[in-house]
Amino acid sequence: MSSNRREFLKLSGLAGISIAGTGLLAGCATGSAAEEQAKSNLDQIAQQAKRKYTQQFNMSGYSAPKLDKVRIGFVGLGMRGPGAVYRMSNIEGVEIVALCDLIPERAEKVKQQLQERTGTAHNPTLYSGKEDSWKEMFDRDDIDLVYITTPWHLHTPQAVYAMEHGKHAAVEVPAATTIEECWQLVETSERTKKHCMMLENCCYDFFEILTLNMARQGYFGEIIHGEGAYIHQLVDLNFDKNGYQDMWRLKENMNRNGSLYPTHGLGPICQIMNVNRGDVMDYLTSVSSDDFMMYEEAQKRAEGDNFYKEFVQDTYRGNMNTTTIRTKKGRTIMIQHDVTSPRPYSRIHLVSGTKGIARKWPEQKIATGHGWLSKEEVKALEEQYTPEIVKRIGEMAKKIGGHGGMDFMMDWRLIDCLRNGLPLDQDVYDAASWTAVGLLSEWSVANRSNSIDVPDFTAGAWQTNAPVDLSLAGGGTTNVIVKSN
Repeated sequence: MSSNRREFLKLSGLAGISIAGTGLLAGCATGSAAEEQAKSNLDQIAQQAKRKYTQQFNMSGYSAPKLDKVRIGFVGLGMRGPGAVYRMSNIEGVEIVALCDLIPERAEKVKQQLQERTGTAHNPTLYSGKEDSWKEMFDRDDIDLVYITTPWHLHTPQAVYAMEHGKHAAVEVPAATTIEECWQLVETSERTKKHCMMLENCCYDFFEILTLNMARQGYFGEIIHGEGAYIHQLVDLNFDKNGYQDMWRLKENMNRNGSLYPTHGLGPICQIMNVNRGDVMDYLTSVSSDDFMMYEEAQKRAEGDNFYKEFVQDTYRGNMNTTTIRTKKGRTIMIQHDVTSPRPYSRIHLVSGTKGIARKWPEQKIATGHGWLSKEEVKALEEQYTPEIVKRIGEMAKKIGGHGGMDFMMDWRLIDCLRNGLPLDQDVYDAASWTAVGLLSEWSVANRSNSIDVPDFTAGAWQTNAPVDLSLAGGGTTNVIVKSN
């Protein structure tokens, strides 16, 4: 590879975003053709970021018609899907009617495990064996909600198809792989009046939801700044041949340079700042380190296994990305992404206001002055500010599990809202804007950390949209059915 082209790849973030929605360009083009494609992709990001939009229907605060029973079809039964099926089977008013995966054995195994636990309560039809088997499942008219846990590039196509076929969509993070797809989600949700919730489970972790309630009640005063992250050493998993299907997540990290997975840290901070509901992200800047680890790891593995030779390339993206965001009301957010460095897991979750501060990692702490409060004082605050959802379902969530219980609390809340006709805590504007931060960060990295506007997916409705409500007003009625393992 020429030194000129190598330098171009470092600056432009080759394969940063595929307009076709795959997020991958490796092998699609070489030489000058690849460079032209990379430039075109970056231009598309900038164009879509400037797009002006007229809202068709405001999905923020929208209450869809009540569903006494929520009939669910699951697609993607690899890493995340089986756990979601298990959790949902513990919730009253849920019927699991369909399971779909590319690999038949996965679908069959999940059905068998489900029926061993629940007997005849669920008898899902299986769909598998073809790349588009999911469409046959989505075409059914007896499914209310599609739960999507497939690779990233399928998230928007499947969520859009679901909504267009009369179903609510719950889609894993990130919700899209291009800014254009973010707009597709918004337009489709508004046009069909179907919910599109990104399954950002970290919004339901116990300290995050505690600090959200504290912020709602004014404990921190005016929120000034927040920090979040996804710092998670995933090298072994990403290089595991038996890990992600077709090594798709490794390929994402090979070919994209930015904050690839921002929403775990970003979502809770956005809710605390009332982003899309009283404030909105204005613009961001982003910077990435060089790659100091992934090339060497691929090279080492290729020496003993020819399988890894295709992954030995000198275009790996940076190991650490730092993205900073400013909101319209002058608040700031810092988001970091690092899935290679040997660091302890952290999402940071720092909330800073005019009266106080809270931080989750490396230890949960709260302060109202120069010193941190004692553990006893923090415990007293937890008792005072524990939100209704945790009082209602928190202990049961810990028992059923899913990242310590936050996954179950998220699923229960989604079903309870659908059954009671309540607005969702996370709507399509959150899915689009939180996802867009990662995509826009790639443009900024490729342009010497210049700033880029964050689209207002609410078309100005953020100024009057109501903040997230944790009171369970009108809800909290859905029971939990605990099954033996």
